[in-house]
Amino acid sequence: MADKARALKLAGTIKKIVARALQTEIKDPRLTFVTVTDVRVTGDLQQASVFYTVLGTDEEREDAAKGLAKAKGRLRAIVGSQLGIRLTPTLEFHLDAVPETAASLDRALHEAHVRDEELKRLRETAEYAGESDPYKHPDEDES
Repeated sequence: MADKARALKLAGTIKKIVARALQTEIKDPRLTFVTVTDVRVTGDLQQASVFYTVLGTDEEREDAAKGLAKAKGRLRAIVGSQLGIRLTPTLEFHLDAVPETAASLDRALHEAHVRDEELKRLRETAEYAGESDPYKHPDEDES
């Protein structure tokens, strides 16, 4: 079992290699807008999970997934030749949901801000339904 520092270093190297290979060596037009966001390597250095995003529609994301599946063997060969370690890890590609999650969080924050502003406007013109202080105080006369 390799140490965690080595796995992190290997993951960073694999990320750079795969990103560079997608730009320069893999000539699949479906992979034009693919960005490698993260790589995680298992502790035994046998598997690497490559996380990616795709700029475009759902159909373009599906096409990119198919393109990556087709190029997986070539990418693994490129990674193996540049890493210089005894066993080349297998590559698994996963669509990274971080951009979509961030966009939905941005929308939710914007909606919350709009509602806060609306409540602020309502508070400025609000009046009490009854008296401003509905509680009895001992200094008042009871009539």
